[in-house]
Amino acid sequence: MRRREFVGTVLLGGMVGRAGVPQEPADSGGEERMTWPTGDGYEAPVGTADNEVRWVQVDLGWSRKIDAVKLYPKFNPSPPRGIGFPVRFRIDISDDPQFAAATPVSDHTATDLADPVDRIQTFAAHGAQGRYVRVTATRLRAVPAAPRSGAAQPPSYRFSLAKMDVVSDGQDIAVGRPVADSSKGELGVTPLTRPARPQGETIVTDNPGNVTPAASWKPVAGRVQVPRGGVELEAGVLQTAFENNIGYLLSSFSVAELLKDFRDRAGKPSPPDLPPRERFWQDDLAGSNAGRFLMGAGNSLRWREHRELRDRLNQVVAGIAECRQPNGYIMAYPEDTIFYSERGAYTRAWLTHGLIEAGYAGNEEAFRLLRGYYDWFDRCEYLPRLLRGAIQGVQGMIANTRMYFTPAGKPEDLQVVERYFQENYWLAQLAKREEAAIWQYPYDRPHCYLITDLEAYMDLYRATGEPRYLDAAMGGWDLYHDKWEHVGGTIAICEGGIYPPGSYRLLAKTGELCGSAFWSFYSQRFHLLDPEQEKYVNEIEKSIYNVALANQVGAEGIRYTAYLVGRKDRSSPAGSAGRPGFRTNTCCEGQGTRLLGAMPEFIYSIAADGLYVNLFAASRIRWRCGGQTVELAMATEFPLRPEVELHLSTPRPVRSRIRVRAPSWAASRMPIRVNGATVATGSAGSYTALDRTWKEGDTISFALPMDFRLTAYTGQDRTVGQEQFALEYGPILLALAGEVDERGGARIPITEADLPRFLQPKPGQPLHFTIAGDARHEYMPYWEVADQPFTCYPVMGYA
Repeated sequence: MRRREFVGTVLLGGMVGRAGVPQEPADSGGEERMTWPTGDGYEAPVGTADNEVRWVQVDLGWSRKIDAVKLYPKFNPSPPRGIGFPVRFRIDISDDPQFAAATPVSDHTATDLADPVDRIQTFAAHGAQGRYVRVTATRLRAVPAAPRSGAAQPPSYRFSLAKMDVVSDGQDIAVGRPVADSSKGELGVTPLTRPARPQGETIVTDNPGNVTPAASWKPVAGRVQVPRGGVELEAGVLQTAFENNIGYLLSSFSVAELLKDFRDRAGKPSPPDLPPRERFWQDDLAGSNAGRFLMGAGNSLRWREHRELRDRLNQVVAGIAECRQPNGYIMAYPEDTIFYSERGAYTRAWLTHGLIEAGYAGNEEAFRLLRGYYDWFDRCEYLPRLLRGAIQGVQGMIANTRMYFTPAGKPEDLQVVERYFQENYWLAQLAKREEAAIWQYPYDRPHCYLITDLEAYMDLYRATGEPRYLDAAMGGWDLYHDKWEHVGGTIAICEGGIYPPGSYRLLAKTGELCGSAFWSFYSQRFHLLDPEQEKYVNEIEKSIYNVALANQVGAEGIRYTAYLVGRKDRSSPAGSAGRPGFRTNTCCEGQGTRLLGAMPEFIYSIAADGLYVNLFAASRIRWRCGGQTVELAMATEFPLRPEVELHLSTPRPVRSRIRVRAPSWAASRMPIRVNGATVATGSAGSYTALDRTWKEGDTISFALPMDFRLTAYTGQDRTVGQEQFALEYGPILLALAGEVDERGGARIPITEADLPRFLQPKPGQPLHFTIAGDARHEYMPYWEVADQPFTCYPVMGYA
């Protein structure tokens, strides 16, 4: 389930809110507020009328002294609305499970209780004694139903609780105790009596003890640097994708559309004839569209000057500056709606990323805007509630940690993360590689967006040198890589579903493009610190070829999800605003255009003593080495052909170490020649250093050892008795097309052991393979699949 569907249907009950809806309930005396999500909790059978009586009770095991009973409501956070807290009810204590004799704790059966939304309700018991605690709902709360086909539906009448505490001497004595109710009797232990989450159930997180003084930091310098410019793509697969991305950016939204939310917030007029807007991706996430554009445009302009793209980027930055408030605030939504929908984290991160990329592309005003905003944000009153009170709160970390590493960064940008966002229990879980840390993350909804949290912890390590950040970041990388990564590189966990370790669900909505973008930038951080570990670049390579390229719809748009069977994500023939579903400002468009625009920075890394050649694409790089500018030009048609040549150009001879990657997927050792003579042999999964004095015209050449690899499907969508295998050629995931049904069903009448020798290159179509003896199918690069049915996991063998 994708974000719009999850927030619009599951989270909001089908009622996607609009800007201007109050995003927090009115303060009611400072009661504790519960953090979302509220989990399974307890749900009584739905009633058809509000006067149906329901009860639920907890068995404490023996008669106990009870000081208080706490009831935690289920609720949707945006717009704030409760889900079934009773309108009228009573709480009783008894030593009799039938409650023939009972002591009342609280009686609210005579008057209606207002919807508490997220306010935890505490009822004093004054030391009453009893074994059983019962909550009886005498009037159920009406919950509006989601409309179907535009028609209004009658409400449902519900009684639900997220959690129930029974407090004795400061302890919750209901934890792990069995539950019974009026409908089914004994229910056993249920989530109603679960333990508190590691950092508690309330919304505020404020841990000043986590803050470390900047004077104590021991920054960790990278062994290589990412080029910020000086790389040019030349004719090839990546250049085509790069240019298509520019085409998408220029044709998807106008400058006036991108600035509308900023101008609305500042009380400035916009043109009256703007196209209809997509309610969730544009209205609810006000300003994220500008972030999407700036991410893609800023990254692209670092490598290739494009006058129209530059003009638009400058106009967007100038338009944001024009709407800046005197206190430095620049977001497109009013300050007091920061908790509405996903604004406080997702939207803030999007615009932060975008302005950072615009700054690196040469627009200095972008960094000034960010500095002014973060001077406001780092001191704003909302901080203690943003991690738990803002949907997608964890993503807010990456905005601050990236900000710190810009020319405009300050230590306060990181210290805010340490104080209000850092989760020490989670750091410990990750370091121990506990699988629950990923798929059962107890706050918000676990999916690929947790990678942004991991990115931020890696940034904290780079800035402070604190080992526990690195331990957690490495543990998180291993967990995602080993348990939640599909063949081909897509991330196999998404919001709104259950994704156990190794589930690799094919028929669910996994494989969001944004997850692979996060994964690429996360892996890049490890590469910077330890460039000899080839595995990090291997992950980036898969993400580019098998996800970014695969989800790009030419210059028309960017798909949301990389399905591996059936049909590629078509979103919808048209978005809700009349636009194609792959150009509506989705999260995957935003991170997709960012990744596609950044591709040149992954090809090479610059070291103090030379250069790392990471990816293989027709390109050239200019960098400073030995006091002069050196150029290396890469000539290759990879991945269509395996041959690669590197041509050096230098004004005078220069000593340098040029390190050539032999990929993990290399099928054999890789001879490397300099000026035609073999000087070294690369081993799969390593770099070979060529340390010499280079002169004008020197050439390095090699052929990448590409071959077929088959991987068995082991996930939970496996059909017993049918063996499914994915096929890769080098780093390229191949898809089977031809006679494939709509759900990706297909069988090749050849065993997996025999398949490679039956594959024959298709003349004139590189990386396309026919199958001897099977005229119904052919293999092709997954990135080339368009709208036809396909599968990356055909059944192999004889029926």
